[in-house]
Amino acid sequence: MPFHYKLEAQDPGTSARAGRFTTAHGEVTTPAFMPVGTVGSVKTLAPDELRAAGCDILLGNTYHLYLRPGVDTVRALGGLHRFMGWDGAILTDSGGFQVMSLNELNKVREEGVEFRSHLDGSKHLLTPESAMGIQDGLGTDIAMSFDHLVRLPAPIEAVREAVDRTLRWAKRGLEERARLRAEGRGAMALFGINQGGTDPAERGRCFGTLGAMPFDGFALGGLWVGEGRSLGLEMVERDCGEFPADRPRYLMGVGHPIDVVEAVARGVDMMDCVLPTRNARRGTVFISTGRMVVRNAAYARDERPLDPECDCYTCRRFSRAYLRHLFASGELLGMRLASIHAVHHMRALVRAARQAILEHRYAAFRAAFLEKFHSGETIAKAVV
Repeated sequence: MPFHYKLEAQDPGTSARAGRFTTAHGEVTTPAFMPVGTVGSVKTLAPDELRAAGCDILLGNTYHLYLRPGVDTVRALGGLHRFMGWDGAILTDSGGFQVMSLNELNKVREEGVEFRSHLDGSKHLLTPESAMGIQDGLGTDIAMSFDHLVRLPAPIEAVREAVDRTLRWAKRGLEERARLRAEGRGAMALFGINQGGTDPAERGRCFGTLGAMPFDGFALGGLWVGEGRSLGLEMVERDCGEFPADRPRYLMGVGHPIDVVEAVARGVDMMDCVLPTRNARRGTVFISTGRMVVRNAAYARDERPLDPECDCYTCRRFSRAYLRHLFASGELLGMRLASIHAVHHMRALVRAARQAILEHRYAAFRAAFLEKFHSGETIAKAVV
């Protein structure tokens, strides 16, 4: 089934959009939040639990899956969907973020990025072409172009160089997908990644070329890496103002509920982040009134669910006191129950956002959400 995106509604008071896209593994509605299954698993959760939470798309990581168990192994076992028992859509990143963020282990050159495995120190070369080949071998539904990410703050010369290289690599990635398709492979959709750091001129220059390339969607790259929420959202508004309306827009690495709501208001369709589930495994969850550190002693005899407004399995069956006890006792069930809630909460948030967009009331939804979240955070801090 070919990839196809349909824009269904545009909120009149904001730039928020509701849509859907088709993949070979089902339809995905937007706005969408993608839980991260870095190595083919959303930690502690089974595929049925993800489906129960409303998930229709997950994110996998090219870098980690390439190193272990290896693309040949995944391909031999029927592809990533069959390997991990997931029948919904999968988006894989290109591996660019990992090889750049582990900068003490890599060397960037025009051909690609040479890096040493964080597992055993072995040397590897990841190129725009090999990133396409790996993602095709995994059987992903949506692949990401291999880009050059720079750590911020960075000299403007380094940002410009990264933009230039990102554009050259984008062209090579598209050419490799075309070559794969000529061989009867390469069925995945491909998203280009806009770079330029927090320099509006460089982000504009990047998309001036990237936007003319035949990508199936576009991602906002190089953000939420320490620049601060206000500046990050400024760049989101800038990019979405240029991105075409007929293709999905993906903000990479964003998962705080406030950031999700604000990014959607500026025109973002898709997001992913390890934050909700990583925090959950450590005893901190997002609820409708902010952030809760369920490990705190204040909840030792609290009979209420994590979030009285949530209908996830955890909130229907268990108390804050029980969750607090599990974490205090080091029981793995605490991580699982908190993670179930974390995924369900983020999916419920984007579903509510979508409904508000379809009903042309996103501005009011956004205002009510922010007021409730901030007031709840204030009360929680006072109690603790």
